[in-house]
Amino acid sequence: MEAPRMQDIIARLRAGKKNDEGFTLIELLVVVVIIGVLVAIAVPVYLNYRQGAADKSAQSDVRGAISAVEQYYTNNGNKFPASKSEETGDAKVLELPPLNATGGAKATITLSDKTKLAYYKVDEKSYRICATNTGGSDKYFLYDSTAGGSVSDAGKVLTLATCS
Repeated sequence: MEAPRMQDIIARLRAGKKNDEGFTLIELLVVVVIIGVLVAIAVPVYLNYRQGAADKSAQSDVRGAISAVEQYYTNNGNKFPASKSEETGDAKVLELPPLNATGGAKATITLSDKTKLAYYKVDEKSYRICATNTGGSDKYFLYDSTAGGSVSDAGKVLTLATCS
């Protein structure tokens, strides 16, 4: 029998090596770059969704406060409560006390996390409610009972102190 030639042995070794190949460094770098681009797109979108949700939370709290104030008005002889503000953002409930110690009903306004809300009695027939959420875009949302309608976006020019 004829002994295998050296060239045949080298050819067989090369053919066997082809099946054991992994990824090249360039291929791995391309995958890492693609993942980096996807993360760079996803993170800002996620943060915008969080800010939008916080703003919607403040708007919702204003709508809830409108209901509470109107219910207070009905339960207390058609009189609005005195002005009250929650500026710490830590309280979960803003209570509007009854008109007097002997009677009347109080109103409870439930606040979302990080929401700051202010209620101001303008006169005997009108009031204003404004709120912001510190997790949002720092916008203030306002409801003015003289105008009625929906909660408006007052932007960043309003503060709880200037809501009155």
